[in-house]
Amino acid sequence: MLKTKAALQVTNAGMLPDDTLVIGEAYIKQWKLPQGQHITLRFGSFRQHVKLLPSAKLSGIRISQGLARRMGLTHGSTLRIQYKASTATLMLGPLIGVLISRDYPHMPDKPFGSITMFCKEMTDACKAQGAYAYFFTPNELSDSRSSVEGWIYDQGWRKTAMPLPDIVSNRLTSRKLENKPSVQHFLREVKQTYKGSVFNEKFLDKHEVFSALKQDDALLRYLPESHLLRGMKTLKLMCLRYNQVFLKPVRGSLGKGIIRITRMEGQQFQAQFATAVGSRKQQFATINKLYSALSAKMKTVRYQVQQGLQLIEIQKRPVDFRALVQKNNTGKWAITSIVARTASDNHFVSNLAKGGTLSTVSDAISRSNLSANVSRLDAASRLRQAALAIAQGIESNMEEHFGELGIDLALDTSGHIWLLEVNSKPSKNDNTPLTDGKIRPSVRMLIQYSRFLSGF
Repeated sequence: MLKTKAALQVTNAGMLPDDTLVIGEAYIKQWKLPQGQHITLRFGSFRQHVKLLPSAKLSGIRISQGLARRMGLTHGSTLRIQYKASTATLMLGPLIGVLISRDYPHMPDKPFGSITMFCKEMTDACKAQGAYAYFFTPNELSDSRSSVEGWIYDQGWRKTAMPLPDIVSNRLTSRKLENKPSVQHFLREVKQTYKGSVFNEKFLDKHEVFSALKQDDALLRYLPESHLLRGMKTLKLMCLRYNQVFLKPVRGSLGKGIIRITRMEGQQFQAQFATAVGSRKQQFATINKLYSALSAKMKTVRYQVQQGLQLIEIQKRPVDFRALVQKNNTGKWAITSIVARTASDNHFVSNLAKGGTLSTVSDAISRSNLSANVSRLDAASRLRQAALAIAQGIESNMEEHFGELGIDLALDTSGHIWLLEVNSKPSKNDNTPLTDGKIRPSVRMLIQYSRFLSGF
């Protein structure tokens, strides 16, 4: 069987020249590696001419301390190897760079705040699969375009200069950071100069998603009527057509800023505002007065007005579903997890940030007011099918590259499935609780897809 993973040994200073690699004979034979002549060593954007020395006893690769430092590698790392005879290049990797919003250097035990445990989990998952990960923020992007200051785990977190990665996983949680010229320049450099890949390239906004998916006739059945709120006319038409509509910030997340509008007796309307502590209600005598009250918000926030849905409920609390859909080791979309989210008593949105609770899909459906005429088992299966179809629709109808998507779906009381939202930066905490030492399927899938993209 072809040896594709190699353990890395770093020698003490002065024991091995920086341009020499000692490599186990089994690798020399299986990969037909040339001996006694210079080849190119590649690790992310790092390149160096080296010569190979075989060792009968070694079952991995031994490199000098100086070379390891320049590559950002640590003793005991496990990497995948490939050799391209056509270019005489020995490739180690994949090198994965995870772009995060912020770090806290003054907190050595928790340098990434609430996502520190996820970053450690990612590091452990890389070691298990023969990959190498580092973490960096937009602040680390210097004028030097062949390296970046990144965090690695080496018996504790530390910063070091790293080559540009083969793969960038964009985990930025701020549009402002993502749109910085230095960030955009860096991402272009990875793709164009070093032929790397970037996935989850950008935030999605609601209008953009619905416009893209409307191009696919097979997906129209999942799309509630939805329009960009440009003026009074649009709001009036939607409020006359439906007893209930939702106004959702085009760039909102975590259920923030959602407004539910309900048509009451006569010409009156009730607006229900989602707040951090619950929902706030306000009555308006006419649609004109409602619109006038919303005008101030519309000056700073763009809204999508969406058809209201009669969602299934558990004890009068609405339920929706979050599917985590990820690319797998063959580059195909697959469902990693799907969970039900039930709103808390004083909220009409189910986000965990608003006090919502998680349960299994089957448990939520069985306890809900779904029509008795609808098969519970069939409904759960159709939710999975819808999530996959929507992920494929995003890929087909949008130019950007995504490797994972959080897809929020709803089931109405008649059993119809609706799309609520697509999130291109799904939180890992939405699926299973973090347990120290445990590697979740969602993290393993990230590494597998990175290996697929990089050819390792």
